Amino acid sequence: MLEVGKKNSLTIIKQVDFGYYLDGGEHEILIPTRYAPQDSQIGDILEVFVYLDSEDRLIATTEEPFAQVGKCGYLEVVDIGDFGAFLNWGLLKDLLAPFKEQRIPMQIGKYYMVFLYLDVTGRIAASSRLSSFLKETNDGVFIANQQVKLQIASRSDIGYKAVINDTHLGVIHNSEILQPINVGDNLTGYIKDIRPDGLINLMLHPVGKDARNDLKQRILDYLEAQGGSTTLTDKSDPEEIYNVFNASKSAYKKALGALYKEKRIMLDKDVLSLL
Repeated sequence: MLEVGKKNSLTIIKQVDFGYYLDGGEHEILIPTRYAPQDSQIGDILEVFVYLDSEDRLIATTEEPFAQVGKCGYLEVVDIGDFGAFLNWGLLKDLLAPFKEQRIPMQIGKYYMVFLYLDVTGRIAASSRLSSFLKETNDGVFIANQQVKLQIASRSDIGYKAVINDTHLGVIHNSEILQPINVGDNLTGYIKDIRPDGLINLMLHPVGKDARNDLKQRILDYLEAQGGSTTLTDKSDPEEIYNVFNASKSAYKKALGALYKEKRIMLDKDVLSLL
């Protein structure tokens, strides 16, 4: 079935002077010559993005939009019109974010995390009211320590709100942030815990035995690469530790403690050494 606002695999059924027509089931969909591969022939199957042109006709392109229907994108406002803000989403025709779908009034030149959807007329539109389209409670989907895909959506006093796997919203609290992050970033994250009310807390680094073992091995490898010793001890600056091991000072100290108990390292005041 043809999906507007998404990528489709469609077959060329007709060639004309200005492009090719693709089999869209109930519709023949034009892909202009400039968007089709040069050696295209009738019968070829093309991977195309289908959307509506300025006259609301279905059209196909091999260009990649910055986001598709059912997903979020961090897009720039390029114009304000009578019905809303127009966003650059990587295609010739800009994307409309209606005024009623703007969480806060949008401004030209600024970027916003938006969800792409089909409105009641079948047109592709954008909304910064993410909670209208994404779930904020877990409903049994995620478990603690599960790895997920995150898109940083907004900043608040307590941390950052993030889109989880294109379906849910969660929060990364300030205490979990060990590196600079920005709204719009795409990151790998982890489910920290599910609150009693179902809301989702996130973290950017895994915890548990597997994570500690991985950090322990990275410490040993680093010591070998440094000739057997380093001044990066459990007393070092947290930022310096993070820059080397991509880990918090707390996790680093726990890993050092485990290595010390295993008699694999020696911990002095200013030097860490291999045994």
